[in-house]
Amino acid sequence: MEGAKDHVTSLACFFFLWLWLWLVVCRAETQPQDDQLPVKTYAYASFQSTDSPSTLRVLKDASIHGGTLQLTPDGRNGDGLRAHKSGSVLLAQPFTIWRRLDDDESHAPAPVYVGRIGTGEDNKRVRVVSFNSTFSFRVAQHKDRALPGEGLAFVVAPSTAGPPPGSAGGFLGLTNSTFEASSPATTNRFVAVEFDTAKQSYDPDDNHVGLDIGTVVSAKTASLADFGITMATENGTAAKNYTVWIEYDGVARHVWVYMDVRGKPRPASPVLDAPLDLSEHVPEQSYFGFSGSTGASTVELSGILDWTLTVETFPEKGQKASKYWWILIAAVFIFIVIYPAIGCIVTLREERAMKTREQGRLERLRSLAGMPTELVYEELERATGKFSERLREGWHGGYGPGSVYKGLLPSAGDGRPEATQVAVKTYNEDCNKFGNEIQLTNRLRHRNIVPVIGWCYHRGWTPKMLMVHKHKHMCNGSLDQHIFRRDGVHHERRPPLSWESRYRIVADVASGLRYMHHQHSSVVLHGYVKPSSVMLDASLRARISDFVLARVVTVAHGRREDARPADVFAFGALVLEVVTGRYRRLDDPVFPRLWDWVWQLHGRGTLLGAVDQILGVAGFDQDEARRLLLLGLACTRSSRRVRPTMLQVLQILSKSAPPPEMAPVKPPEDYTTQDNFDDSFHFPPPPELTQCAYSITVTLTLHALARGTCLFLVMEILLNSPDHKPTGNNIHPYSGSTQNNYSSSNNTFK
Repeated sequence: MEGAKDHVTSLACFFFLWLWLWLVVCRAETQPQDDQLPVKTYAYASFQSTDSPSTLRVLKDASIHGGTLQLTPDGRNGDGLRAHKSGSVLLAQPFTIWRRLDDDESHAPAPVYVGRIGTGEDNKRVRVVSFNSTFSFRVAQHKDRALPGEGLAFVVAPSTAGPPPGSAGGFLGLTNSTFEASSPATTNRFVAVEFDTAKQSYDPDDNHVGLDIGTVVSAKTASLADFGITMATENGTAAKNYTVWIEYDGVARHVWVYMDVRGKPRPASPVLDAPLDLSEHVPEQSYFGFSGSTGASTVELSGILDWTLTVETFPEKGQKASKYWWILIAAVFIFIVIYPAIGCIVTLREERAMKTREQGRLERLRSLAGMPTELVYEELERATGKFSERLREGWHGGYGPGSVYKGLLPSAGDGRPEATQVAVKTYNEDCNKFGNEIQLTNRLRHRNIVPVIGWCYHRGWTPKMLMVHKHKHMCNGSLDQHIFRRDGVHHERRPPLSWESRYRIVADVASGLRYMHHQHSSVVLHGYVKPSSVMLDASLRARISDFVLARVVTVAHGRREDARPADVFAFGALVLEVVTGRYRRLDDPVFPRLWDWVWQLHGRGTLLGAVDQILGVAGFDQDEARRLLLLGLACTRSSRRVRPTMLQVLQILSKSAPPPEMAPVKPPEDYTTQDNFDDSFHFPPPPELTQCAYSITVTLTLHALARGTCLFLVMEILLNSPDHKPTGNNIHPYSGSTQNNYSSSNNTFK
């Protein structure tokens, strides 16, 4: 009860700490905002297919080919596939083009112009971003077409839905006849700068630039012939590549369009300029990109060669520049004052309660029935050279954390008349599993089960639990080191097991499981039968170890009658691993499990092809190999009802019964998910043994919260402070755009 009160007090301290920090942040949000918006830049020297769909949306008839955004199909397609097409390419990320200002923002002093949107009550002031878009393009006429067309456009689009149906021809992939017949200002919320190469009834000529607002009937146009520019040529004459500079000032609500041959600097005079308030014509969240189309008799390839977009971005609402100084002060105060104070309080209280918890835990272990001799920690420490790495074995004994150390335990008056070589297994956590393994192992008496001769519990902030075995029972390590031929510490390759040793090991494991399932006074389920849980002595005789997940069950209690087949399944997987020398989980998408692969060979009539190739053709008994492989398949059947019992397994291994008959084709029910152990093996630990884990968890959580708070606040300052902004120049059309020096070489279209 006292420990629970301590945890509640600590949590209350952290609650008030977070409450105070929240008030500090709210205070910071009332500070004035810096009106200079950060800038984000997108630069494409060329375009690759990998750009879509990660950063670009390539829609309808558009494509990326040869480093170019092809808004219309190219010459690789047939004539019927090039005419009457439309396509568009948009940046995948939406941009906030404009934003309504809050009352405190609209009254704050700002060196910007703010307009109004709507009428009546909807007259809140808005701010519009500025942007520069610089791109190069080429309009290539197909040789088999006398007339080029229709053109392309730079567009601020409302969505990434792409060109609407019927948007080919003079609609440039922006709209269609249905939208044009309605009110364009309300149905088509886009703004585009068109570069038109085909004359329509509403166009001045077939070589002009225009500003389109919700319709392809341009609000303002300018003939490019007046500037000596011809975008598309007739009769197959080679066309030039051009660079366009579009500059929009969100303060002045004005757009300028410049154009010249690619490779030349931006000209002094624009080819088109016009007033434009984007907040009146596009949604708040919009997309930048390009669109183009061809007609029924006018066909051309419209391609974007490169593109640089620089645009202002709005910060998140409520993000104030000056709040970071307050957060920095809060972080420093937490780190220097509050965190150490709470840490000291929690540590002192935990130390005071630790002795009580340790004593209760130790008494719990001592009171368990069937516990072996309790050993002194210092004695085991001396025996293992203070748990020297030199004496650490290359195996850990199966499931769970910990290591195994070789040692020499001197003689004593507790039944050890002479020095004994021992294997000491360490546990770093979970005293419940530790007690369960010692208690169960000590109750089992069989030649194929590793006995335990002692245990030790060492007090401390991190308790150490040790289990002691005779080293001679496991001097050759675990089975997995031999069949998979690896050593976890010294990286030494074990010599391969002979066929006689493999068959004897399988029989030993089966004998131990038969004792646990059918001959012991209680039914004992192992729950983790794997090669790493099978130890080998000097004669390579197998003994089962690692009873962390084991438990005693009563077969008369309903569904637990079906628990033993889970051990049988795991045993069958072990048999197949011993015979094939392969892991039960294969890196094969077709046959991810070993038994599926073996069954596939059985169906082909090549079952013996599964035998470990290191044995060679003459290195194994074919009848015994077939017997073990068929037994492994029978034990790994999905249906528990058809698996053999361990009594039947021993009869098959002793050859007093024939091997199981397995169909060459795997039954459909055997393609269901296989199991390794039954869920009923897991059982809740006693409350006395879980108090330690609960206390340590709460303590570490509190410490992590404090450290995480400081780290989070510092990272917020570093990443979001006003001085840390995206690279790029502030945009203002009067001061000039960022210049890009493009290569004068022309891109060729295939």
